[in-house]
Amino acid sequence: MSVPVIILIIVATVLAMEWVAWASHKYIMHGWGWGWHRDHHEPHDNVLEKNDLYGIVGAVMSISMFAIGSPLVLGVHAWEPGTWVGLGILFYGIIYTVVHDGLVHQRYFKYVPRSGYAKRLVQAHKLHHATIGKEGGVSFGFVFARDPAKLKAELKVQREAGIAVVRDAAL
Repeated sequence: MSVPVIILIIVATVLAMEWVAWASHKYIMHGWGWGWHRDHHEPHDNVLEKNDLYGIVGAVMSISMFAIGSPLVLGVHAWEPGTWVGLGILFYGIIYTVVHDGLVHQRYFKYVPRSGYAKRLVQAHKLHHATIGKEGGVSFGFVFARDPAKLKAELKVQREAGIAVVRDAAL
């Protein structure tokens, strides 16, 4: 497999993982998987959250793809692109950890961006946390953030329609 193809697979996987993360966040974490995700939306002083179990799920996905791509594990039945997909999932996990847990929630470092895309990411995710409970909400992605003004308008519509309970300070 050529280096440009390998790079393409890794980059495509990182981009695809944002969609996987968005869909998982919207339909699993705010659906039947709310039991693991709830503490992420509630104030606490714990170092770890049940929500961190989703990181383990991501790690299992990455490790599984590495195994599928490994001749040491599957011998002649190994699927080489699996290695590069696994690496893309790993890279997305690192990006997620730095951006979401580090920048947005300041679990590892204290930095508040004053401008640019980093500020937009923080604002969009704070608007995600503006709802009380699992219903409704905006900005389920982690790396790509929509315009905060549009997200606020969407939250207002959800609140007026009775879809979401929104904290007063958010709007």
